[in-house]
Amino acid sequence: MSMSAASRIENRAALPSARIGDPGTKRNPASRDKKDLHTISLLVRDAPGVLVRVAMVFSRRGYNIESLVVSPGARAGFSRITATCSGDPSILEQMIKQLAKLVDVVHALDHTLSDRFETEIALIKIRCEGEARRDVLDVAEHFNAKVVDYNIDSLILRVHGASDKLDAMIALFEEQDVLELVRSGKIVMARGMEMT
Repeated sequence: MSMSAASRIENRAALPSARIGDPGTKRNPASRDKKDLHTISLLVRDAPGVLVRVAMVFSRRGYNIESLVVSPGARAGFSRITATCSGDPSILEQMIKQLAKLVDVVHALDHTLSDRFETEIALIKIRCEGEARRDVLDVAEHFNAKVVDYNIDSLILRVHGASDKLDAMIALFEEQDVLELVRSGKIVMARGMEMT
């Protein structure tokens, strides 16, 4: 191993490992302002560079992408992009028009106020032993979370549902030692015959 590789490993080992429960890293996901979040869906051609061009429109308009989900569309050669973003509501309509004008974008829609079904998945790894384990399992049961990994000193929970549900569950674990948290990002589909 080269000297520079060894020093990089030592430097990485010296970095403090931030935990969600550590002071200074606590972030209450429920604290973000829900009325400023917008859910935009795009149907795009599956081509190189499309995601970069879409992200640039958000960036130029001063929108922050809070979550981004890209998946294959119902038809081969197309992909679905769902972005949850925050920014100035007064320019949202103009931004959606700009997204729709991009070469590989079939359509772009704002689903913030539409009749829709939305869901998200989270994996939460928690260090817990003894009585703390019982508390974690009680919360998990209340939110219909499933234990997907059960070890002597930790659990991994999988929970799905609306973002508000996940935010509420995660907030209840503020006093626990949350080791890792992974969220899929919101996916959305318009109800009935309306296009997503």
